[in-house]
Parts: sequence; C-alpha cells; structure tokens
Amino acid sequence: MHQSTAPFGHFADPAPSSTPLRQAITAAYRRPERECIAGLLPQSTLPSSVAENARAQAEQLVAKLRSQPRKPGIEALVQEYALSTQEGVALMCLAEALLRIPDPETRDALIRDKIAGGNWEQHIGRERSLFANASAWGLALTGKLAGHEAGQDNSRSLSRALTRAIARAGQPLIRRGLDLAMRLMGEHFVMGETIAEALERAPAVEARGFRYSYDMLGEAAMTAADAARYFASYEEAIHAIGRSIAGAPEKSGVERPAPDPVTSPGISIKLSALHPRYSRSQFGRVLTELVPRVKALALLARAYGMGFNIDAEEADRLEISLDVLEALALDEELADWHGLGFVVQAYGRRCPMVIDWLIDLGRRSGHRLMVRLVKGAYWDAEIKRAQVDGLCDYPVFTRKAHTDLSYIACARKLLGATDAVFPQFATHNAHTLATVYELAKCEGDRTALHQYEFQCLHGMGEPLYELVVGPENLGRHCRVYAPVGTHETLLPYLVRRLLENGANSSFVNRIADPAV
Repeated sequence: MHQSTAPFGHFADPAPSSTPLRQAITAAYRRPERECIAGLLPQSTLPSSVAENARAQAEQLVAKLRSQPRKPGIEALVQEYALSTQEGVALMCLAEALLRIPDPETRDALIRDKIAGGNWEQHIGRERSLFANASAWGLALTGKLAGHEAGQDNSRSLSRALTRAIARAGQPLIRRGLDLAMRLMGEHFVMGETIAEALERAPAVEARGFRYSYDMLGEAAMTAADAARYFASYEEAIHAIGRSIAGAPEKSGVERPAPDPVTSPGISIKLSALHPRYSRSQFGRVLTELVPRVKALALLARAYGMGFNIDAEEADRLEISLDVLEALALDEELADWHGLGFVVQAYGRRCPMVIDWLIDLGRRSGHRLMVRLVKGAYWDAEIKRAQVDGLCDYPVFTRKAHTDLSYIACARKLLGATDAVFPQFATHNAHTLATVYELAKCEGDRTALHQYEFQCLHGMGEPLYELVVGPENLGRHCRVYAPVGTHETLLPYLVRRLLENGANSSFVNRIADPAV
C-alpha cells in the first residue's frame, strides 16, 4: 500500500494474501471518489424496463405504507426532530451522553445545556402522532424549567403553571424523565435484554413470514476479560437459538428435514468483541488467537444448522476481517456448510472489489457464502477519523447518492453469482428494495425463494416489509436483524440508528412527509 495512505504500514505483519483480487481491494482503500463513480456508473445503470418497473413498484409500496394507520413510535419522533433542527441535535446529544454519564450533577448540566435553548413548543400539535406530541409537551415543559433555572424569562401560558408544579420536584425529576425517555427509545431498537427474551418474542413475527438474525450487543473488547465475556455471550446465544430450531413444531406425519441456514434463524458476531487487540498491526496475534475462537463458535452454529455472519466494522479493519473469513472458509472442519456469512458496507470505496473477492472465495472453498449487503453504519466516525489523521482522502463515499450507486452495482454482482453466494439485501429504502426485486427477475430462477432475501432492522423496517413478505404481497422473505442486550451495551448501536434515521436524507425520516 502507498505510504501516504498507510502511515507506519511497514510496522505491520505482511498480509498472507496477495492475489490480484486482494491487491485490487487494497489499492481502492482511498481511491478518489470521482474515479470510483466512473467505474460504478456502467454497473449501476439499469435497463430502462427494470428502472421503470422499479419506480412503479416503489411508488406502490410508498403509497401503501402511507395509507396505513401509523403506529406511534420512533419513526414519528425522528421525523419530527430531524438532525437539521436545533432540537434534533439536542436530542442526539442527550441520547449519546445520558446513558454513560455516571454522576447526577453532570447529567443536570447537560440537560440545562441541551434542552433550555430549544424551541420545543413549535413541535406541539401539527397533526403528528401521540408519541411525538407527548414528547414535544414533555420537552417544552422541561425546556421552560431548565431555562427558568438558567435565568431566562418564562412565557405566560398553561405551561408556566405546570412548570411551577414540576419545579417543586427539581432537577432530579427532569433527569429521571429524560433518562427514561432515552431508555424507551433504546428499547424500541432492541429485541430483548437477554437472548431468551428475544426468542420468546420472535414466533409471532416469524409466523408472518419473517426470519431473524440475532446480534448480542457489545463491541470493542478492551481486555481479555471483556473478550471472554463476549465469547460466552455468543456461545450461550448460539445454544439458545439452536435449541429453538430443534424445538420447532413438526408437521403431522412429516419427517423434520435437517436445518437449513437459509431458512433458520442465525447470529451475527463482531470480531472486535472477541479480541482486545483486533487490529492490522496485530495480524499475527489475530490469526493465532482470534481465528480459533471464531472457529469454535462457527462449529457450534454449524452443528445447529444456523447461519453465522461476521459483522462489518470500521474501514481499517476490513482487510484483516477478510483474512479471518478466508481462514474459516478454507478450514476442512467447516467444509460443506453453507451458513458462513459476511457483511459488506456499500458506502466503502472498496465494496465492489470485496464482492468480487467474496464470490471467488465461495467458489474456491466450496461454500455458498451468505453475504449481507448494507449501506453502512459508521459514516460519521470514518469521516471524522480521516480528518483527524490528516489523510488525503476518505475510505467511504461522501455523498449518499454515491453509496446508492455502489449498492445497486454490488447487488447486480451478487445476483449474478448465486451459485457462490446467498445475497442478503439490507435496506429500508423502498426504491432500493424495488430495484433489487426487479433486478432479481433478470437473474436465475425467478421463483426461487433461496435465490436471495431482504433484511431489515428490528424496530425500523417491519412496516415496509409487511408489504413484501408472504404470497399475497411480493412473496419474498425478510430477515430481521435483532440486537439483544442491556441498556449498558446499547449506546453505540443506538447512536448509529439515530444518526442514520434522523438525517434529512433518511428514507425513514422522509416517508411520513407526503410532499416528498
């Protein structure tokens, strides 16, 4: 790799793989965005018939989604308090900070700083959901109380009388109320605090045609003790999910087939949770210490016939994660198993090259790799880190439209290689969904349910995919990515979800606005 894109790269251990496909991945780490887009345009330009059908299908989905009674929930909240508003930014700061501030005094100072200056009253009414309006009233009162204590004027209204009543309880009441609100927001995105709790909630959703992939929250182990705890958590979860597969009711007179990773629930793991030194500079330790741990979990998942996905993380960990995946795929003890999976982020400039390499690995190893294609979850952190490090360019696309181009180009690659990969398309955007659906009609068996699946996040995508799963709709399966964990492990995941869905360009943010 060029020295300007890899400071101190000579300190790292040599990579084991130097095939042309891997060299292409390395070379594209911070490839200029204009060059990336020039290569993506031919691959992402759709035939006119596919483009027209996708647009019509997307419009139908959006019209049906908007015609349904909207359940009060987090979608209304993020649409009301977009990150383009002062109030939205204040909520984001609170969500990021409240759960991890240990002392009440600092929490009170944060509340005064972020709530007092907001114009919360403008959000009351406007024919929004009860959930959003209740939040607006609570924040308006809280803002008035915090502002009053900061020496600001109080307006003459019913809110003033209510404020005086609340003032008798003081700042602890505000702190407790906002803390509870942030925790309720977190619960919306989390399937359960324990895997048993999550599995108990799953059957009702599975009966409607959905599948599940569970993720035990917790990442970036800092010590060996952290890594051991996360390993035990994954091990316990695999056993619990496996027992739920084995305990599924049989149809009368029909012998139960062997579990199939494509139809069974699965699990996603983060490599950073399993080793405290999971980085490129510790390549030797990763191969000798981390790979055996991941293999032990993979063997356990294989015994239960379930899927086992290696989740995506920061850009500087991509290539070492490919080395771990390759070691597993070429391991003879994991041969003839089609549950091994990998997550790829379309916002990465290397994404198309990674897809090429994964297809090649599937064919070389004899695995049909599960490949989950997502838009990307660490955009803000990737941009900030590149700026702080003074690097010449970014590892991710800087415009959402470019990520969309990459997603479609990579989707076409995956749909054209279903012998080597089982594509899993994770998106909440109706147009992206419709485009993939129409593209798939041009590739392979049009009716094969095993050709590919869609995926969505628990708490975010179910309303859209209620219009997709089942023979009465588009007849495609959807797997729900379901995080499991306590409030203490929730924070990094919650912040990523709020950043994604609070942005003005977010489909979830804009779907409620009929003018869009």
